[in-house]
Amino acid sequence: MRSWSYAAVVLACMVTGCAARMGDLDIPDREAVYDRPLEEMWPEVRQFFTENNLPFREDKGSMVLETDWRQEFGGSKISGFWHRYMVLGKRESPTQSKLWIIRITKSSNKTLSLAGKEIDWGVNRNLMGGTEDTPGLSPEDYEDRLDEPQGENSFYVESGQGSRDLVMEWRVFNAVAPRLAREENVPKPVQVARAPEAKEAPSAMSMECGLPIIGLGKQAKKGGVLLLGELHGTQEVPRFVAQAACQAMVAGIPVTVGLELPLENQTRVDTFLESAGTEDDWLKLMEAPFWRSPYPDGRSSEAVANMLEQLRQLRSRGLDVEAFVFDHPKAQGQAREDAMAATVKHQVESAPGRFYVVLSGNIHARTEQGLPWDAKYRPMGLLLKGALDSVVALDMAYDSGSAWICAVDSKGVRNKLDCGIRDAKGRDNGDRFFMHQWSSVRAGYNGVFYVGPVNASAPAVHRGLGRPGADDNSVHPAPEQGSRVASVP
Repeated sequence: MRSWSYAAVVLACMVTGCAARMGDLDIPDREAVYDRPLEEMWPEVRQFFTENNLPFREDKGSMVLETDWRQEFGGSKISGFWHRYMVLGKRESPTQSKLWIIRITKSSNKTLSLAGKEIDWGVNRNLMGGTEDTPGLSPEDYEDRLDEPQGENSFYVESGQGSRDLVMEWRVFNAVAPRLAREENVPKPVQVARAPEAKEAPSAMSMECGLPIIGLGKQAKKGGVLLLGELHGTQEVPRFVAQAACQAMVAGIPVTVGLELPLENQTRVDTFLESAGTEDDWLKLMEAPFWRSPYPDGRSSEAVANMLEQLRQLRSRGLDVEAFVFDHPKAQGQAREDAMAATVKHQVESAPGRFYVVLSGNIHARTEQGLPWDAKYRPMGLLLKGALDSVVALDMAYDSGSAWICAVDSKGVRNKLDCGIRDAKGRDNGDRFFMHQWSSVRAGYNGVFYVGPVNASAPAVHRGLGRPGADDNSVHPAPEQGSRVASVP
């Protein structure tokens, strides 16, 4: 019965094209089943990966292939995340088949490292997990390995995670099934959002935007405004924003990212996004006083700077992404909320055909009046909700970890902030990024966006004024930081 129902769905989709109309941002709720035996389907699958410039290795005779590694955001030097696909052909019945596609993620740092991985649990000192019977790498072999290209080292030394990618499975199905059925009504290829000045946009398959964000398809639309209320100072939130922007653009939706940076930084941000990303370009971006504040509260973090680099990379490849800043730090209290809301409103009304992802502290994004200390307070989110047609506010949800936070001085010094790495307590809802909208508004929010375990991101100039991560020209040596607890108010 299950095979028959799948076959009916697939046949209906081939005739009507419903599979082709499935939103490229939506996470499918069913498997794609091919109305062909596995041996007939598999050559077309191989052809799909060849045509889309996804080199692969194949285990001959087993209907399994594995693609080469690709880095997120079109070759960014600092994203630190790489992906490959493991494709497995499976028999549904003698006359039907399906694919399982597993997206494997690895990092060039310890973000995905398993807990306890570095602990030596035994007396064996062989490197790389060797045993007495089958020794691992010798120190000399290990040193040679580290001399190989950085990309391979990062995969070999660090950790990875794998998740089934139903979006990719349906992309392959939409391309392969019509060929097998010899249908005239072939689904049109996915059109990506091309920047106006770009000669051409990359193909959807040429962009690596990370594992699809669950729930993004319900929010990403032209004219939509998505307010994300965050806890400043994590690595994960800027990456979430960059991935969401990338995935929306690949689905054909132009994106504008709004950041809670001082308004006087707008020209520098515009110039950087149009630049080649050289060291001089980085220095011009980072020389603004905002990045060198004596009280860096997380908005000027290395992760935020890296996100701007990722957006620059996407734009340099022809994708239609823009960014604007909207903070008015010289204003205070309600006047600041009014000014920020007016800036965001002006941006949205100036270009209503775009999808706006607006990132701010979680107080500003609320859409209900009142705070514990001021019942009449009208946050930016509330003002935008009343002025624009399509506004959704999501609060940040996360698993426990750490964040770079500025708080009242721990020694009780009046009118002084103490900034550094603090513990952040959250709730474990897995490792996968997702958005979830409730049926009603709660505490001023329509739902949550979840970023998994959080890790603190230090100020971008912590190790130098150039490209974040470089250890040159340092003017802000890292102080010793204690361990304290922080949570979203």
